[in-house]
Formats: sequence, structure tokens, C-alpha cells
Amino acid sequence: MAKREIRLFGDPVLRTVCDKVTEIDSGVQAMVADLVETVDEPGRAGLASTQIGYTLRAFSLNIDGHIEYVLNPELVEVSGEPVPTGEGCLSVPDLWFEVMRYPYAKVRGIDLDGNEITIEGEGLKAQALQHECDHLDGKLYISRLDRGARGEAMRQIRTSAWF
Repeated sequence: MAKREIRLFGDPVLRTVCDKVTEIDSGVQAMVADLVETVDEPGRAGLASTQIGYTLRAFSLNIDGHIEYVLNPELVEVSGEPVPTGEGCLSVPDLWFEVMRYPYAKVRGIDLDGNEITIEGEGLKAQALQHECDHLDGKLYISRLDRGARGEAMRQIRTSAWF
């Protein structure tokens, strides 16, 4: 449909716990098209529905140029020891902090035909799966930072040109 503007920190939609998709209609199809088109840019690994103004559980991924999406994703498995992982977010531009993430993650959901799908991966894909699921639960990655790093993130946000 269209590339959408990314919602930035401070927009209340980013704190919304998303509703499950209960009916796959033209609105849901348009949302998925927007997610897929908007994530299709260099440097974008994932995009949650809230980041473009929707409040239904859906996200898209763009890992190594492979674009996919999932409706009603549930993080069903993580494994390994959480490790500090450099992370940023399109909704909190120009910030980069270490976040504890599991090295493997698996998400289960459905596609536009209502078929169950599983997306799993390691490294960047595992990180993106965890990050996007957080978005759908109304959490930004900076909420996972320790107190000192979160304070520094807030300082950088307050002094940023985009805030």
C-alpha cells in the first residue's frame, strides 16, 4: 500500500498493548502491505505495527534482504544465555545501547491466509523477533536497560533534534 511514517518515542501508540487479529479483512491486508513496504529499506531489520500507527499484533522483518511478516506473533521459545547485544530502534532514532537478548528465538503466528507459521532464528533474527514482540506488548527496548543506561537514553532523547 504505502511506506508509512515511523512513530517516534513519546507517541502513545508505542505504549499500546496490541490486540490479536481476529478477522483477516482488507484492513489487515493493507496493514501487512504497509509493514512489508515500510520495512523494505536498508538498515531496517524489523517493524512492529505500532511503529506505523496500527494496534493489531503484527510485525515485519527484513533480515539480509529477506522480508517476511507474521500476524498474532507469540514468542514461544528462547534459548541460550542472554548476552549484551547492541540495539537501536526506528522509533528512538540515533540511539544505540546494549540490551540483554537471547541468542535464539522462535515466534509462532499466522499468515494472511490464516495458516500457522513459525519464524525462528539466531543472532540478528533472534534479536529482531524479541524486539518486535516487545513492541506489540507496548515496550520499547530502552525499558530493558539498567537504570544508568536508561537515564542516559532519556538524556539523549531529550536533547535530540527529533524529540
